[in-house]
Amino acid sequence: MREGARRKEKEEEEEEKEEEEEEEEEEEEEEEEEEEEEEEGEEEEEEKKKEEKEQEKEKEKEEKEEEEEATRERC
Repeated sequence: MREGARRKEKEEEEEEKEEEEEEEEEEEEEEEEEEEEEEEGEEEEEEKKKEEKEQEKEKEKEEKEEEEEATRERC
């Protein structure tokens, strides 16, 4: 009986250990996914900023051209 109880206890310990390892792996995978999502979000944010800067430059360029045209017309 003692051996049977020991085996059962050992099996339970091994199962617990396996479950803990699986949980750790799942947590690591989740963390990696979160990091990837963060990186993607940062990249998208950078793209948006670049686009906004380009639009701003384009707008400034157009305004400058309009001012130059208005100045020419006055002359």
